[in-house]
Amino acid sequence: MDLTAVRALKYRNFRLYFSGQAVSLIGTWMQRMAVNWLVFRLTHSELMLGLVVFAGQIPIMLLSPYGGALTDRHSRYKVLFYTQIASMFQAGLLALVVLTHHYNIALIIGLSVVLGIINAFDTPARQSLMIQLIDDKKDLPNAIALNSSMVTLARLLGPVAAGFILSNFGEGICFAANFLSFIAVIASLMLMKIAPQTILVVKQDIWQGLREGYSYLQHHAGLRSVILLMACTSFFVMPYTTLLPVFATDVFHGNVTTFSWLNAVSGLGALGGAVYMATLKPGKSLLKVLGYGCAQFAVSLFLFSVTSIFPLALCFIMAAEFGMMSQIAASNTYIQTHVDENMRGRVISYYVMAFQGMAPIGSLVVGFMAHYFGAPLIVSAEGIAGVIGVLCFIPYLKKAGTATRRELREQLTSSKVLKPAENA
Repeated sequence: MDLTAVRALKYRNFRLYFSGQAVSLIGTWMQRMAVNWLVFRLTHSELMLGLVVFAGQIPIMLLSPYGGALTDRHSRYKVLFYTQIASMFQAGLLALVVLTHHYNIALIIGLSVVLGIINAFDTPARQSLMIQLIDDKKDLPNAIALNSSMVTLARLLGPVAAGFILSNFGEGICFAANFLSFIAVIASLMLMKIAPQTILVVKQDIWQGLREGYSYLQHHAGLRSVILLMACTSFFVMPYTTLLPVFATDVFHGNVTTFSWLNAVSGLGALGGAVYMATLKPGKSLLKVLGYGCAQFAVSLFLFSVTSIFPLALCFIMAAEFGMMSQIAASNTYIQTHVDENMRGRVISYYVMAFQGMAPIGSLVVGFMAHYFGAPLIVSAEGIAGVIGVLCFIPYLKKAGTATRRELREQLTSSKVLKPAENA
């Protein structure tokens, strides 16, 4: 076995984080799938599916920049610890109301909003903490790729477990299982030994810090292009998952087991993309990888939308998720390895806003349009929009790649000039 593919696991803190998150994220995907199925079972409405996804993710778009600025001013570890506890209570409350049959759509939407608010602070803290979990920054890309692999493995296992539980016990047990899964991640955080974080004392208000983050992106073409392309993909293409219950029942004439298959195979494709990124050789152009990944995602999604043959649809959705995960992991790695440390939280918060914040608006639009024009037609349009988007960004990605190579050559030249002076 090539141990270089898992070299980030040699760090104790990262191993703890990896194992705790692996358990917790399986529960998270179980809850996500169960919420979608519960809403569709109660309403059989594409519009309500989009509305619930919108309610759960729109706080991320509105609050992520604030969460990122807050993360730069406080301990990332403490912010993550408290958000995980809050997420555990949200899952417990959702399990309680469903198991006792004291729920309705309005309450589900309200609890989704609560989780979205928590995630607006959780995600920037979790992404920014990654660099503190490893001792050598050279292993950061591998840590990010392994983290993506873990997330996508949870996407594979979570729907399989959820499909079994939904078929035999109902949605409430899925929510209860997610509640219990947070024990693992909270315990892993408590066992970590994190060096005290150097936090700069900043007198300016947080919104001024956000404006500085925006100004910083204006002067870094690569970071700006990656974030903008992710925003387009998140708005136009990624919301297709909102309509998977519709495909399972109305297009492929199945049930919750069909829905579980669609989610599980999606996770398998995403896992393949994450493993590909984990084994990517150093020096590979991340901008090219994310461009090709985005194109594969869009084209495969279009093919998925136009087929009524279930096994073929599974192949297309697997290829789509492979491309999507390649784009996500390459984007994340590029940002993490090119952003200045003092701007990390703020820049990542803009990335989170593009990645997870644009999706709720897209989900609401997709749900509304599918309600009137049908899910297959709207998903076809999403695939076409994705292809157009990546074609429009190719010149900007090329320009950013050229600038990155020029900066690298300047750094190498500077180091060679400095060496004789140091020896003298």
